[in-house]
Amino acid sequence: MEKKINKKLNELLASHQVHYQNLRGLHWNIKGTNFFELHLKYEELYNASQIVIDDLAERILMRGGAPEHTFASYIEMSKIKELKTTSKGEKGMEYIASALKTVLSQEKELLNLTDESGDEATNALMSDLIREQEKTLWMCNAWLNK
Repeated sequence: MEKKINKKLNELLASHQVHYQNLRGLHWNIKGTNFFELHLKYEELYNASQIVIDDLAERILMRGGAPEHTFASYIEMSKIKELKTTSKGEKGMEYIASALKTVLSQEKELLNLTDESGDEATNALMSDLIREQEKTLWMCNAWLNK
């Protein structure tokens, strides 16, 4: 079970790394009437993502594993795909909502695994991530009128 959890944590790390870079691309390329609003929101999201990435890597280390760190391994392991350049706000927000659903699924799987194995620290980390990302997903969907 321990190796499986570390593998799943590395997959989640990879997804968050690809998501982080996608958020940077959204931030750099946004245009249009929502520019000011979304430029700031994307920056807020990628700054928060950096903290999540560091927390995941450190958790893997604390569990005796080795966090993946190459772009090649991130692309291979990530459940989120690289986003092509988009400057449209609605497309960006749709991407974010979709990406959050993906990482939430991964985090909920890890929450169940860590509960079964008695890994309270990783379980708490997943619970915290789920709470924050569910709120962000709700806000994205409200912005999208969904």
